[in-house]
Amino acid sequence: MLLETKSLKLVEEALQVLDKSFDDMPAFESHPDISAMRDVLLKVAERMQDNFPYPHPLYAGQMLKPPHPMARLAYTLALWINPNNHALDGGRASSALEKEAVANIAAMYGWADGHLGHLSSAGTTANMEALWVAGKLRPGKKILASNQAHYTHSRISEVLGLSFESIATDCRAKMDMDALETALKTGNVGTVVATLGTTGVGAIDPLADMLELQKKYDFRIHVDSAYGGYFLLADNLAEEARQAFDLIHRVDSIVVDPHKHGLQPYGCGCVLFRDPSVGQIYQHDSPYTYFSSDDLHLGEISLECSRAGASAVALWATQQLLPMEPGGEFAQGLSQGREAALKLYGYLQQADNQLTLFEPELDIVIWAPKATSASAISEASTQSFDQAAKQHLHLALMSLPSLLLKNYWPEIKFDQPTVTCMRSCLMKPEHIDWVDRIWDIVKKLPQR
Repeated sequence: MLLETKSLKLVEEALQVLDKSFDDMPAFESHPDISAMRDVLLKVAERMQDNFPYPHPLYAGQMLKPPHPMARLAYTLALWINPNNHALDGGRASSALEKEAVANIAAMYGWADGHLGHLSSAGTTANMEALWVAGKLRPGKKILASNQAHYTHSRISEVLGLSFESIATDCRAKMDMDALETALKTGNVGTVVATLGTTGVGAIDPLADMLELQKKYDFRIHVDSAYGGYFLLADNLAEEARQAFDLIHRVDSIVVDPHKHGLQPYGCGCVLFRDPSVGQIYQHDSPYTYFSSDDLHLGEISLECSRAGASAVALWATQQLLPMEPGGEFAQGLSQGREAALKLYGYLQQADNQLTLFEPELDIVIWAPKATSASAISEASTQSFDQAAKQHLHLALMSLPSLLLKNYWPEIKFDQPTVTCMRSCLMKPEHIDWVDRIWDIVKKLPQR
């Protein structure tokens, strides 16, 4: 059975413990129509059958990592209370757990002694908040991000009314430092977004070089590590990636998504600021939601209002079971994903019928079936994608600029501006045990 169910019995046991906190309340009991609910729930299960097998190791396409059973159970338990982490009135316990969970993430990045941060509904919302603060601190100044950064940054900048400029990347899909410095020389740049793990190819922007430029030009550095942020704990990164993560404590703000490599259900993002004084930017008047305590209210440092307290409960519980520490089980899972990616990349490099790019920096692998032209490669990639799915191997397709690929495939005729390539994201620790089977399917896919 693909979907684990043995742990469900723990929810009932935990609910009995939770219910004891209300023993002094007047007797009250709800009586849902179990029979009717059963009929509807089974219909839901039937409708939900129209899904890819996301928990299975042969699903290696998009960034869909199944939540840990601990996270599922804690989230489910919290739903019986359904706390709202906007204000303490809506979730005292879950707000306290959020502060602890976020402090753990901050400590992972070297900000144990001071930070401001909270969870959000997603990385997009978290990045919006970081750029909103950046715009307030550097009014009228541009936001820069690479052309391989997530498209959300240009969109967010437009929503916030901030000027945005896309910076060229080098042949490894990293922000080009010469192009960055040219933009910085204008004196009109307020914030540079460094992506530590692009969602397309997993590239790590050269943070060390950015920090050197920051000494010369006055700008903020925001790190978007929504996808890659937990890899700071991995023990098998290449030297350049290791250096970037080792310097992350020097940036101004960080975004990471626990609902990616943090083993959490959707949606759970996190935004962190190194300087707690940015909280002054959030000042507002809302007399009816902040009367219960003099403590810090998460709603006072967040653009979002209502947020699921269950996300905080699930994250805290997962961190208790799997501490975020080097060499621990959680960290080993990240290293195993990268190891699987390197192993698949090695197989692809040795194959005569495959085209490869740069070595993966995290757990994303990009390649394409060998053909003579960009259009033929694109067609072959699409066919391979379809054929792999018929053998229960679910991959992804990605369109890359021909300019990026010419350095790696000089013999190819580039008859179109982009090329459709194959993409796999080996996020699950189990992928290290399944990569040979994945390769066995890939190498036998029909070629042109």
